[in-house]
Amino acid sequence: MKLEDAIQQWTFINEYQKAHLNILLTASTLNQRTTSLLKPYGLTWQQFNILRILRGQYPKPATVKLLTERMIDKMSNASRLVDKLVDKGLVKRTPCTDDRRRVDVAITDKGLVLLAEVSERLESGLNFEQGHLSEAEAIQLNELLDRFRGD
Repeated sequence: MKLEDAIQQWTFINEYQKAHLNILLTASTLNQRTTSLLKPYGLTWQQFNILRILRGQYPKPATVKLLTERMIDKMSNASRLVDKLVDKGLVKRTPCTDDRRRVDVAITDKGLVLLAEVSERLESGLNFEQGHLSEAEAIQLNELLDRFRGD
């Protein structure tokens, strides 16, 4: 659906304003799709993000500070999210042997299994590979988004 139809606005100050609104609408759409795909697993997308970071660290643990730095949503309370994942048995906290003030967080086997299942469902559920974008277009989009963020 075109931006104009989605928000019922046909004129914009300029193409930059239109691009800004289009990015916001697209982010909202992807967030809604991701949220609905994660709901049956009892996960939020922020919890899913933490699990993905921990899988990338596996078998080494991560600190809550590292999780906060690497999360997509920088406003998330990583410590609270880790607590919820511990309650679900998807991650474990262990005191750091080098620094008693620090706590290490690691993904559990249960977390790895769930993450593999959820990741597969997300890949098929978000439909990127099913005609919305070619691989070349996805590469171009990634380059444009990186430039937009100043990366």
